Amino acid sequence: MSAHTHWHQVFRTSKLISGLVLAGSIALLSGCSWFSKDDSDKVDLSDPTISAAQLYDEATQAMHEADYGTAIKKFETLEGRYPFGAYTEQAQLEVAYAYYKYDEPDSAIAAADRYIQLHPQGKSVDYALYLKGLANMDRGDSLLNRIAKPDLAYRDQSILKNAFQAFAELVKRYPDSRYTTDASLRLVKIRNYLAEHEIYVAKYYMRRGAWLAAANRAQTALTDYNGSRATIPALKILIEAYTKLGLTTEANDAEQVLKATLDANKRPEAKS
Repeated sequence: MSAHTHWHQVFRTSKLISGLVLAGSIALLSGCSWFSKDDSDKVDLSDPTISAAQLYDEATQAMHEADYGTAIKKFETLEGRYPFGAYTEQAQLEVAYAYYKYDEPDSAIAAADRYIQLHPQGKSVDYALYLKGLANMDRGDSLLNRIAKPDLAYRDQSILKNAFQAFAELVKRYPDSRYTTDASLRLVKIRNYLAEHEIYVAKYYMRRGAWLAAANRAQTALTDYNGSRATIPALKILIEAYTKLGLTTEANDAEQVLKATLDANKRPEAKS
């Protein structure tokens, strides 16, 4: 709601003294010139003479003030009017971040993808990939999710896989990027989440006596996410599932691997 709309409603609904009501009425009749523009809109976007530099400066100022809606509007206006200008490439990148901060992850991802497509050799592709990964991790969060912060392992795994792909591409293509260290840490976390999801599903099958399906899920956790924190739970599920299936040799093999894994975790170097 704009400042003009807000105060207009106050003037209409508040039972103020007659002088203030009269002053409000006069202001309304005169076009409310003192509220003619939203405080965040220092320029009239309908004015075709506004320069790219002015749009960029005011969009950047809006970003600093966490007014991401205004920043998005001005960055997109800049790109639309000056598609080949000096500020355009940076505006295309900044709008992706603005969407991310504005809790619009789908739009942030689309903007990041667009930047990468338009500027495959751009100086900030690493940042676009990093932002794409972050936005994918936040995608699909409802208000309840943001409050409760449920375990990512139980969410839509395609979202996590998209985040993994973006971070993995960043690490591979830009090993010296300032974002690579954090992206690498996030890759480890996502890998653990994906492995834990396989365990989550395997336990579901175990509760229903679907031993083969459970064993397959546990095996996926071991082969696709080798070394994750789901390794020990996966081996325990394999042992039980193979035993239920009468696969004695396979159960014994899994038990040997479990013992070796537990012994390795007890070593001093494993704890360092």
